[in-house]
Amino acid sequence: MAKSFKYIILGGGVAAGYAAREFFKQGLKSGELAIISKEAVAPYERPALAKVFLFQTPARLPGFHVCVGSGGERLAPEWYQQQGIELILSTEIVKADLDAKSLSSANGETIEYQTLIIATGSAVIKLTDFGVEGADSKNIFYLREIDDAEKLYEAIKAKNNGKAVIVGGGYIGLELSAILRLHNIDVTMVYPEPWCMPRLFTSEIAAFYEEYYAKNKGVTIIKGTVAAGFTANSNGEVKEVKLKDGRVLEADIVVVGVGAKPLTNLFKGKVEEDKGGIKTDAFFKTSVDDVYAVGDVATFPMKMYGDMRRVEHVDHARKSAEQAVKAIKAKENGETIEEYDYLPYFYSRAFDLSWQFYGDNVGEAVVFGDRDPKSAKPKFGTYWIKDGKVFGVFLEGGTPEENKAIAKAAKVQPPAENQDQLAQEGVSFATKL
Repeated sequence: MAKSFKYIILGGGVAAGYAAREFFKQGLKSGELAIISKEAVAPYERPALAKVFLFQTPARLPGFHVCVGSGGERLAPEWYQQQGIELILSTEIVKADLDAKSLSSANGETIEYQTLIIATGSAVIKLTDFGVEGADSKNIFYLREIDDAEKLYEAIKAKNNGKAVIVGGGYIGLELSAILRLHNIDVTMVYPEPWCMPRLFTSEIAAFYEEYYAKNKGVTIIKGTVAAGFTANSNGEVKEVKLKDGRVLEADIVVVGVGAKPLTNLFKGKVEEDKGGIKTDAFFKTSVDDVYAVGDVATFPMKMYGDMRRVEHVDHARKSAEQAVKAIKAKENGETIEEYDYLPYFYSRAFDLSWQFYGDNVGEAVVFGDRDPKSAKPKFGTYWIKDGKVFGVFLEGGTPEENKAIAKAAKVQPPAENQDQLAQEGVSFATKL
């Protein structure tokens, strides 16, 4: 007998947990909802894996189950049980039949639904995908799921005072370099771009972080080249990273953070796609009735900017999941809800640093504040100005009030004709709005 549910959330990440909470808030009967996840644990706050999970005094589940990351209640496995929500864990779905409204698992089970939310998230891009020599050596790590973090933590403990090479200069590269330095591991970062976090940072913003990491924290940074191969010792553990420019780096641990790809394969040719994701409307409904897509996999209308975008970030995963559930329940009740009106938001914390960004990094960049890495408490930022208006704001070292103010500035897009004055006013321009 096939199992059958009114609602199925496919994927057990952040979006799944926030969607489950929203179903509960909207009114849910026992047995109506199931979450299917290939992971063995209930939904948790994924950003914790690159932060508190790897600290010297590490956090462990159930400490960071959703929804603690946004200041909400922690939904431990018992919570789902109490609400009659079935967690179908350690289960991989290999086929989706959207006409028959059924999903087939790797172990031959069929699970039927009335409404499906696709929350499959992303998979990390691996160097083995490109046939990089030696990329399957032991102690080469990627960070996406709790198992990955567990293995990396064990290696950090085993290779105390060792050498690590971080491949990639994005979020994972910057956050894990900081973690590894806290464990007293020698760190070299390698990335091909001219500066770190190139999709978000300007060269001026990046210069601060690169200098802070290199001079204040002892991280070696090698730019303009990539890892072309790895050599291993007799135990199969990585011992060297061969760079494309001919240099060879010693390594006990390698962490790779070169991006992710949305997990949409199950639905190829079955739903409309756009920009590498599943195309949805402002309620996260796909081109197929009763099928919704949220989080990393959704390409949705960005109301503020009048275009279609796909956003890989925990904030959007949470909010898109809630919007989809509200839309599903509104449709059932013959009601309407507001369209999704998302303000892009990114943030990071590493060492004593903490930055937030809101809006869109388009137009001319106006830099303000103290960008000296030797300062006791550096505080600086950037406004992006397009068509005489503020489109995006970045701030390092802001107070909670200042961070709220820059979010407001990015949302209301105030006029900013005089860029020199804007640079002088700095964050106070935003706080006065």
